[in-house]
Amino acid sequence: MAEAGLGQTIGPAIVLMGAAVVAVPLFRRLGLGSVLGYFSAGVLVGPSVIGLFTDTASILHFSELGVVMFLFVIGLELRPFKLWAMRGQIFGLGLVQVAAAIAALSLTGMLVFGLAAAVGFIAGAGFVLSSTAVIMSVLQDRGEISSREGQKSVSILLFEDLMIVPLLAVVAFLSPLLQEQPGWMDVLLALGALLLLLGVSKWGLNPFFALLARARTREVMTAGALLVVLGAALLMAGAGLSMAMGAFFAGVMLSSSSYRHQIESDIEPFRGLLMGLFFMAVGMSLDLTVVAAEWGLLLAMLVAFTITKGAVVYAVARLFGGSNHQALHRTSMFLQGGEFAFVLYAAATVGGVIDPRENALFTTVVIFSMALTPLLMIAADRLLRSEASMEGVEAASDLSGRVLIIGFGRFGQIASQLLLSKGVHLSVIDMNPDRIREAGRFGFKVFFGDGTRLDTLHHSGADSAEALLICINDPKAALQIVELAQHEFPQAKILVRSYDRGHAVDLIRAGVDYQIRETVESAYMMGAEGLRALGYAELDVEAAADDVRRRDNERLSEQVQGDAMSGLDHLHVWPIPEPLNGVPAK
Repeated sequence: MAEAGLGQTIGPAIVLMGAAVVAVPLFRRLGLGSVLGYFSAGVLVGPSVIGLFTDTASILHFSELGVVMFLFVIGLELRPFKLWAMRGQIFGLGLVQVAAAIAALSLTGMLVFGLAAAVGFIAGAGFVLSSTAVIMSVLQDRGEISSREGQKSVSILLFEDLMIVPLLAVVAFLSPLLQEQPGWMDVLLALGALLLLLGVSKWGLNPFFALLARARTREVMTAGALLVVLGAALLMAGAGLSMAMGAFFAGVMLSSSSYRHQIESDIEPFRGLLMGLFFMAVGMSLDLTVVAAEWGLLLAMLVAFTITKGAVVYAVARLFGGSNHQALHRTSMFLQGGEFAFVLYAAATVGGVIDPRENALFTTVVIFSMALTPLLMIAADRLLRSEASMEGVEAASDLSGRVLIIGFGRFGQIASQLLLSKGVHLSVIDMNPDRIREAGRFGFKVFFGDGTRLDTLHHSGADSAEALLICINDPKAALQIVELAQHEFPQAKILVRSYDRGHAVDLIRAGVDYQIRETVESAYMMGAEGLRALGYAELDVEAAADDVRRRDNERLSEQVQGDAMSGLDHLHVWPIPEPLNGVPAK
């Protein structure tokens, strides 16, 4: 009997993991991303296809803990002062986008599909609140969470989470069944719970984890981390707020803790598994019978709502100073409805604001929008990559400077500082529009130009420059520029950043006036600091640095005349120990 009960418990888990193990690598291999793989696996094992799972609502509610833990981990990376600095974006950018999108989508529902005002508002409000799970997963996969654009997306998502209580209060106000409920009491309860969470997080969590750390047991710390995440989520849920938002704020308050990395490593395995389960549960929730019966209306709603919301997101992004490229990128992320729509539509159905058929229609539209988001982002990325935005970027033309810097990355930026400190007039070109715009934010005037093109070099003032500083990280392109410069601009000294030792040898053979390997001087300094850390006298450190630098230059000279293996006797190598058994090596 025990074995049978265990089998009934383990069997579904094996099915879920098996479906994910097959679908996710396949979809990633096809370039469609893991989110769509989880969705597809969920549809396959759900009630509409194979039918291995029927209670999808329970699975969806449980798997929301994955989103909760994900937001907790994101919070751990965001210090309180950073969150405070984002307040303008949260209540400015977030408010404008949400308000404008709700208005536009509500009108779309009423004017295009003939929905009643209350029904149109509920349909639009549910679609406005984007999927935190989808967007944050994409941002993390791309490493964009800490970027300026990533922070704006996080700000919008936080404001959307804050909108949960007001929207549920509106549902209660619109409901003929729940109209007597005092919505303002819900708001006070939510504010009280939020203040309680922030207070406990600020003054209670560090002592709590310090106490657990004294036990010196990894399992206790893991249990403590889970307790904090689940406790914060439960408190927010009890107040009618987003569980994910509660976990996020708890993470933010722990971001300065010395236990942050330990907590993050403890939570990570649970977060990954439950996030995958959440996306599978969303796929299971797709009712294909509704799709078959209402496919025309569903398709029309999906297209109309997506276009309307996309237009609003793009317009708001541009209104707040985003470039065309940035606005399109953000639009592709926020086109979908989110997991909160399921809660809002369910509450509206219980309250009699919408009927079960409308609930099924709106929910299906949201699920399809979530599934399509990875595909839309892939398409947007390819479109934006194929034609980089040149907005705010000026092409090099009729420049004149004593020095022409080609490439304004980290190396070129630092090199320019010494010249600028003496008032030297510079001309600077780079091929990366984003880098050019970013440099402009800090007061640098950088022009767009490909240094491997002779016409670009003429337009950039190379024919009158006294020196060319080639600071790009492409060895082949650097050598091509050297060849052009030596032939066309003999008056200019040619100074080049070399990528590595082999590139340095090629540049010396090409006859440049000066080359320097990009990491060699910083490596010398690191080695010197290592000797100082061990207590060596300053004279000994300087002597060692001079000796190594001399040996390296001699070896480089021999490699120019010979090959990569020349000059090995100039290297310091540690002695090879004899075998441990004491028998001399033969």
